[in-house]
Amino acid sequence: MKEHARIKKHVHLVGIKGVAMASLAVYLAQSGVRVTGSDVPEDFPTQEELRIKGITVYSGFDASRLQGKDTPDAVYYTGAHGGRDNPEVRQAVSMGIPVMPHGEALGSIMKDTRQIVVSGSHGKTTTSAMIAVLLSYAQYHPSFAIGCGSIPGLGAAGKKGDGEWFVAEGDEYVTDPTHDPTPRFLWLTPDILVVTNIDYDHPDVYPGLGAVQDAFLALQKKSRLVIINSDDPNSRVLASSGTVITYGFSPAADFHISHVGVGDGRMFFTVEERGVLLGEFAIKVPGMHNVANAVAAMIAAHTAGASWEALREGLLRFTGTKRRFELIATESGITFYDDYAHHPAEIAATLKAAHTWFPKQRIIAVFQPHTYSRTKTLLSEFGTSFTDADTVVLTDIYASAREHETLGITGMTLVSEVSNHHKSVLYAKDSAAVSQTLAAHLSTGDVVIFMGAGDIYNWERDVVKSVSETL
Repeated sequence: MKEHARIKKHVHLVGIKGVAMASLAVYLAQSGVRVTGSDVPEDFPTQEELRIKGITVYSGFDASRLQGKDTPDAVYYTGAHGGRDNPEVRQAVSMGIPVMPHGEALGSIMKDTRQIVVSGSHGKTTTSAMIAVLLSYAQYHPSFAIGCGSIPGLGAAGKKGDGEWFVAEGDEYVTDPTHDPTPRFLWLTPDILVVTNIDYDHPDVYPGLGAVQDAFLALQKKSRLVIINSDDPNSRVLASSGTVITYGFSPAADFHISHVGVGDGRMFFTVEERGVLLGEFAIKVPGMHNVANAVAAMIAAHTAGASWEALREGLLRFTGTKRRFELIATESGITFYDDYAHHPAEIAATLKAAHTWFPKQRIIAVFQPHTYSRTKTLLSEFGTSFTDADTVVLTDIYASAREHETLGITGMTLVSEVSNHHKSVLYAKDSAAVSQTLAAHLSTGDVVIFMGAGDIYNWERDVVKSVSETL
């Protein structure tokens, strides 16, 4: 928002390397705000874009850096790294510097724009990136803040555009686990809300699926138009109130998807709007879930004003995002991909897409479980989520900074559960063990997919290098 950019000359972001914070940092920098930030020393997918934008990122958290001549005008913080209890945030409060959690800061920036918000337990990053690409191609010059390191063709996942529309992800996770249970997306006021699906994730802050649905219902009340996936049973609670448009493979959907085909590195499909054929479309990313995501994105962009012909052409400009079925290497005839999938539904969708894309090749899934609470709560669902992998390699559980108890769950617990449903399950506790395991099992033509939301991103490329040297 223009007023925000004038008032704040220097903003400091605590936890700046997280995908949501990094996109906000880039937006602010392009708005004329001087941006600094701090984070843990580990590598993140966002670091290169922050470097390119000339944003100073300090390693570690040090309260003293907020004092002196470089005192910021405001401090924004993430719920991770202690949230409001982070030493830099506490220092800002003691100095009378305004502080805001990420969700509230994003909401304040988007306040005077027309908002397209993409929410959902899975698929919101891809769908919001698709909308940003579509509106950019259609010359609507949108602003956006999307939770990934970068978007091919657009660059950084944050941008200050000249148009009236602002595209952002709406995350159902809480604002600050220790201090503020408000779902982060409730700081937003969508003109257009896309709900890709509703699932039970984040058992550390939600007691059950009903509580998650209640959060989405609260967001719907703040939205002018809601676009929902008619194929998702959990989203149907949104269908009975407000202005709703449905999409999906169901013939009853307002926008019906049919005649899906695969060929030449594309997914082809037709779309009907309430019985009227809109034509055939194509995307360059695999999976039926991405076909659905593409239709949701097109509906949102069309509602914002883009023509169907521009959307048909613009859709082919989308080639994915960082950490979503991202090709990272091809070595010795073996193809390696990286994916953020960390929930059973996401794992199943990613592997099904890979099987569709590579029907004659062997698929090896390397999965690092993320958080003890999620692994324990969804253990049985994890057990059946690897059906489309030929071999599954499971590591130890990555413990989130917000968890302090193992809850009696280990990596071997998951190995045992998945083995009940899959004939080829291997345990490799860490990166060194994964390297040894893959080197012993890979053959030319195999497809390897690294999956997880922990630190697997930091070591998977080293694994690829190690494996390629031994083959």
